[in-house]
Amino acid sequence: MTEPLVLLEPCRMSLSTACSRLLACWFAVGLGVFMATLAQAADAKRPPNIVFILADDLGYSELGSYGQEKIHTPNLDQLAKEGMRFTDFYCGNAVCAPSRCVFMTGKHGGHAYIRDNGDPGKMLPETKALGAEFPGQNPIPAEEVTIAEMLKQKGYATAAIGKWGLGHFGTTGDPNKQGFDLFYGFNCQRHAHNHYPKYLWRNREKEIQPGNDRTMKGETYSQSQFRNVAIEFIEANADKPFFLYLPFAVPHLSIQVPDEDLAEYTGMKEDDYEHKGYLQHPKPHAGYAAMISHMDRDIGMILDTIKEKGLEDNTVVLFSSDNGPTYDRLGGSDSDFFASSANFKGLKGSLYEGGIRVPLIVRWPGKVKPDSVSHQPAAFYDLMPTFAEIAGVKTPEGIDGISLVPELLGEKQPQHDYLYWEFRAYGGQQAVRMGDWKAIRQNMMRPRQPNAGKLELYNLKDDPSESKDVAAEHPEIVAKAEAAMKEAHTPSKLFPIPMLGDPK
Repeated sequence: MTEPLVLLEPCRMSLSTACSRLLACWFAVGLGVFMATLAQAADAKRPPNIVFILADDLGYSELGSYGQEKIHTPNLDQLAKEGMRFTDFYCGNAVCAPSRCVFMTGKHGGHAYIRDNGDPGKMLPETKALGAEFPGQNPIPAEEVTIAEMLKQKGYATAAIGKWGLGHFGTTGDPNKQGFDLFYGFNCQRHAHNHYPKYLWRNREKEIQPGNDRTMKGETYSQSQFRNVAIEFIEANADKPFFLYLPFAVPHLSIQVPDEDLAEYTGMKEDDYEHKGYLQHPKPHAGYAAMISHMDRDIGMILDTIKEKGLEDNTVVLFSSDNGPTYDRLGGSDSDFFASSANFKGLKGSLYEGGIRVPLIVRWPGKVKPDSVSHQPAAFYDLMPTFAEIAGVKTPEGIDGISLVPELLGEKQPQHDYLYWEFRAYGGQQAVRMGDWKAIRQNMMRPRQPNAGKLELYNLKDDPSESKDVAAEHPEIVAKAEAAMKEAHTPSKLFPIPMLGDPK
């Protein structure tokens, strides 16, 4: 039986109403597409985040990606696989404060204001009023333009988390006066000599660290605090460009690390030695390795946060060290045991390669070719113009660096005529690298020493360990190096080198 035909109820909607609703629908869809396009355009215009991680006294070969065999650094090794590893990169100077000044201001050691460690000797009343117990280092002047101040011009949120060393709160070197929205950690380098401090600074406020009495062990490990605050900063500023400077305080002495990290190296060989300086760790080899591995895990957690917040593709991450590794088993350290500076001559405090050649890893997704290697000679003072080009902002006048962005992108890289360092401590030294040639002068503050200030010359391509002085064979290169050294040096009232004509 055929079903009866059921007629549908005639539509009562008027033609004008139907047209109005259709137009409204089209408008809504169009608006959504328009807003999405605006959001994509905003993301495209937003400059990349920049994260610069700086280890303290980490040697050239203390990472697996740089040949280390005893210390585990899987997260940093993975970072190298995802980015570019530099083989011929140099820090700013052979010890903490002057190296950080070179990085922060883009000026090499002959122009930088801070050229050695040291404190001003007298604490300002404003600093005392904050309850400061450690003197802080000589401050950079107010007129110096830092990387943070430069990036603030582009709207970057800025944080320095770790060890500062360029002037206490209340001085011109106060990190909050030098472009940083947030400082957290050790302002004074002396304060950083214990990793279980009674307090850390959050800007100008002391933040008490639970369970710590500044002895060998405590309940709150400063390195973990730096990690936590770094993650908080990333999460709080995920919707804007940020510059996160992480000058960690390890593996600088004292050797201290939580027991759960030490357990990773329980089987590591220990040797008898005569202890000098800092706290004495019962298992210094294991403790030192564990400090670096703890830092590596912290870095892994920070990188995970960047990824979880959807920021990975628009974040440039860099890792380096402020100078070479420690010498003479100071504090239990053992650079020979770990082959910390590979086959290079010299350690921390020296302008030979082992004291100033450091790792540099750069990851920039979609820009830097993964698992790539650069042999480009470069130094800390090249990072300021590199960050400027990444952010799309002008560099300050009078800096010495050259942007490394072309090298990172696989394009033709402009070259320095030479790289330069000077350092009045550890006898007084001056060094210059010109292509494969490296010239160095020693004992410049010890004029009565035999051969004081005599120029040594090495060919780093043939002799990377600087074992054969060939100055006598290449007088033309010696003359060129001497001219570069004279050109690069400007007098310093704070750190004079009389042999260079500076007033005493």
